[in-house]
Amino acid sequence: MTTPEAEQSQAPRPEERLEKAVRAAEQALIEYEIAVETFRVEVENFSRLHEQRLGPLYSRIEELDAQIAEAKAARTGDPEDVRRAEEARARVLPIPGVEEMLNGWMDGDGLFPEAAAMLTGQAVRPPERVRPSEEARRLYRELARKAHPDLAQEEEEQQRREEFITRVNAAYARGDEKLLAELAEEWAAGPVPPERRPSRAEELYVRLEWLAQRKELLTLVARELEDGAIAGMLRLAPDDPDALLEEIADRLRADIGQREAQLAGLLGQG
Repeated sequence: MTTPEAEQSQAPRPEERLEKAVRAAEQALIEYEIAVETFRVEVENFSRLHEQRLGPLYSRIEELDAQIAEAKAARTGDPEDVRRAEEARARVLPIPGVEEMLNGWMDGDGLFPEAAAMLTGQAVRPPERVRPSEEARRLYRELARKAHPDLAQEEEEQQRREEFITRVNAAYARGDEKLLAELAEEWAAGPVPPERRPSRAEELYVRLEWLAQRKELLTLVARELEDGAIAGMLRLAPDDPDALLEEIADRLRADIGQREAQLAGLLGQG
């Protein structure tokens, strides 16, 4: 039989309950960050693939629209048709005079890839299509959970983890499974993080508040991603986005065919 004094000594201190709450909030935030970052990479990769596959088709449609408007204006001579033709051509052309002024280094959309490569010393190459493998995703999640900076209290250890997680994020964004595996070995061989020292209740309250603010910020980032057009397209075909892009490409090619026929008719009438 225990005495009231013994029961009181066995009761958890308020700081212990707060520590448990902080640890639970930290783990929940880490999982949420992993989910948001995974979604961001998926949206970014799909956006890159969308531009690679559909960008030329959209450009072709804009060019045909300009040619159709110009053909109508040439046939009718109507000032309103001429104005529409000028507007359609302006949407296709770069900013007038920029290319000549900069000796072919830049157009209305910015630096040419060759010029950017000369300035940065990088090779000219198209954007890479990156889709992390299942193993890369597994390694990324594992490393993010183990090495997340929020698990450290000391400033030096937080900095070490932030630098390491930056390398992990870069490898995951490239889908570099081999590098992720090497980073996992590096972390396993590294120093064991020191055990968390007891924190005062005031410090734990501050940390809980910071975790809540961080969660709100991530929620805003996730909402912005979800509200974007690319995320909307992904939701239409989450299991086979390639098929969705091909379906859109087929519709665009059909639109191009109709416009080409319309332009041929206008030129034939002329």
